[in-house]
Order: sequence, then C-alpha cells, then structure tokens
Amino acid sequence: MNKAFLISKTGNSKKLIVAAWTCCIAISSTAQNQSRDELLKTLMESNPKQFSHILNDQSGLQVQIIYSEINRDKKNKVQFRDHFYNVDDQRYFYPASTVKLPIAILALEKIRELAIPGLDRNSTMITGAAGERQTEVFNDPSSADGRPSIAHYIKKILLVSDNDAFNRLYEFLGQEYINNRLHAMGYTDIQILHRLDISLPEAENRWTNPLRFYDSTGKLLYEQPAVKSKMIYANRQTKMGKGFMRGGQLVNEPFDFSAKNRMTLNALHNILRSIIFPEAMNASQRFRLAPDDYLFLRKYMSMMPGESKRPAYDSTNAWDTYVKFLYYGAEKNKSEPGIRIFNKPGDAYGFMIDAAYIVNFNNKTDCIISAVIHCNSDGIYNDDRYEYKTIGLPFMKALGQLIMTYEQTRVRKKQPDLRSFLINYSDVEIR
Repeated sequence: MNKAFLISKTGNSKKLIVAAWTCCIAISSTAQNQSRDELLKTLMESNPKQFSHILNDQSGLQVQIIYSEINRDKKNKVQFRDHFYNVDDQRYFYPASTVKLPIAILALEKIRELAIPGLDRNSTMITGAAGERQTEVFNDPSSADGRPSIAHYIKKILLVSDNDAFNRLYEFLGQEYINNRLHAMGYTDIQILHRLDISLPEAENRWTNPLRFYDSTGKLLYEQPAVKSKMIYANRQTKMGKGFMRGGQLVNEPFDFSAKNRMTLNALHNILRSIIFPEAMNASQRFRLAPDDYLFLRKYMSMMPGESKRPAYDSTNAWDTYVKFLYYGAEKNKSEPGIRIFNKPGDAYGFMIDAAYIVNFNNKTDCIISAVIHCNSDGIYNDDRYEYKTIGLPFMKALGQLIMTYEQTRVRKKQPDLRSFLINYSDVEIR
C-alpha cells in the first residue's frame, strides 16, 4: 500500500491530510502502464477541493501531466518511473516560451560544433539586418561589459523568459538547423517555425539575420550570412476555439494554429530530462554538450532573478519565485529553504505550461514534473482574457506541492546524492 500526503493551508500553517489508497501490481506491461496512469488521478482525487474541477473538465481544461519518479542504485545511477495523466501527443497546445529551452541548448551545441578557435558562448555576437523588418543588435546594456553574447541571451531566457533573447538565438540557429537537429534526435513532432512577440509573415520567419562574432580584442572570429530556410513543414490542420480577435474586431471562426510552433509534453519533458540527467538518456537523445555547458544551463534554470547581478532585475517585477509555476504558482514570497527548481515555463493563447526538475535538499527528494493546462473558457483567442491567475497558476502550485509531498512518503532503496545540484549562484562566469 502507498500513501499520498496532500497539503492544505489554513492561514500560514500547513496541514498534512493522509489519503490511503491501494495500487495493484499488474503482471502485463499494459496493465502496469495503466496502474501507473492511475497514480496522478488518485492523488488528485484525494484532494477534491483543489482538483475536482480538473478531473471533471478534461475537454475544456485539457490538462496533461507527466511525473517522473527518480530512483537510484548503489552507484547513484538514475532510473525513471514515469506516470501519466491524460497525455496525448496528438492533442495540440501552443508551447509558448517552453520552445526557448531547446533553442538555448542548441545554441550551445552549435557553438561547440563550429569548433572555431576562440569562439565560445561568451564571444561578442553582433546581429545585422538583411530585410526591412529585421532589427540589429550592437550592444546589450544589461550585460556586465555591454556586449551581447550567446551566454547572456541564454541567461535572460532562463531567468525571466526574455523574448528578444530567444529571437536572437533563433536567428543564430535558423529554422532548418533547429528542426532537423531535433527531428534527428527523435523529436519528430516538434515544429519551431517562428520568432516570438513579433508578428512576421511565414516567409520572413524563414530568414535569419546576418551575424558576426568577435573576441574581446575585436578580432572577427566567425561571420554567418543571412540564410533562408527551405524546410518543408509537415502539414497540420490545427484550428481551435470559436473565435479570435483581429484588429480589435471579433472574428467568429476557429483560430488557426497550423503554422504556429508545436512541441508535445513528452518532448518537452524528455528535453528537460536530458539536461538534468544526460547519462540516463539514450545516446541519440543526448545533446552534444560539454560538462560546463550542462552546468551553465542548470545554473540559470534554477537561479532566482534576485541572485543575478547582470542582468539585474527589480524584485517587484521579477521576484524570487518568478516563473516557477509548478510548486509556487502566483506566490511572490521568498522561496522555501532547501528548494531549488530547474525549469522552463510558458504561457500564451490561454495555454500554461511548465516543465520542472524540483529538488528538496532538506529531505533529499527530487522529481521531474511537466504539465499543461488550457485557461481559455470562452474559446476566444487573442483577447487577453485568460484564466491564468484563477485557474492556471493555482493548479500548477497545487500539483507541484502535491507531488513533492507525495515524494516525502515514497520508499527509496537508495537515498539520492544531490551534491551535483548544489550550485554556486554567484555571477562568476562558468567557463
């Protein structure tokens, strides 16, 4: 028998409510997978106050959840036991800013692949313009020395989900490189087709900006011309809702997501897993990174904005628990002692997503959770009337805390050694 411990709050105190349930061990693999799927459902059922609306509105809220238990052998080798709730790779959701995670990873990978002496993620990156609607970048006042770089763009992506930083890395990589590389790794359902926060025609998103990279003395290291993608997209017919706003007017027809970015929850979950535990992934699903690249990504995925000096963030706009949807939701309090969250969230068009590796160093528990919820009850897109605050963030918080509390009750054969995730969060550059 397993026990699920659920958190409820009365004022500032937390109470543990114990709900016992029995999970039968199945012999066949199919039955075993079904019993695993029941775990998340059973955990949510045992706290109806927070989850009954989730369980009762699967078609509207379109919740999908993946939860990976992390088990270790005597040598601290990782094994996963995955649990799923309502996961369907054929059900589209707009991935929003979560597409920034694979782009940040691929930017580091491409720098390594170029293998140009002196060129690294800290080299000065000057972005030119080759089209009327392309924009240039010659400096970055938020960096320590005013220079734009791959490293600094990645910091801004992972710390506060900066859209312009994503667009600059998209322009460095190009549409073909991004999609061909991810497809070669087995992520064949991913389509990353456009920049963010800029409305450009499909043809213009095929073009990259020209780029130049320099060392600290001003020596030109690498020049990349503007390139047009010749990629042929997989055809999609993805229309959702009953209407959308265009030019301040309501259009009474479904909104077309067919040419929008696409990434399944399974793909996002595994990409996160490959950065946290690359040694536990199949060779084909490991990115071609150096150990310090992995450390760099983990550092800024888990760093709190207030710990960053460059870029520096105002705590009223980017607080400690900012963009840590799973576990903290909309909280603006200090983070809990001993908790670190390595994640990449996103929200747009009413979809809210988060993929997070959550560690509690105090009680030595950790797990990976990915979830998506649709917060657009009126079915109208582009109207900025989404229930992120009333439905999405409360759900994410409750789910993260539910699973992490369950983790405290789960019997492990081997207590995890988490020292590799104790990171120095000073702004000293990892090299």
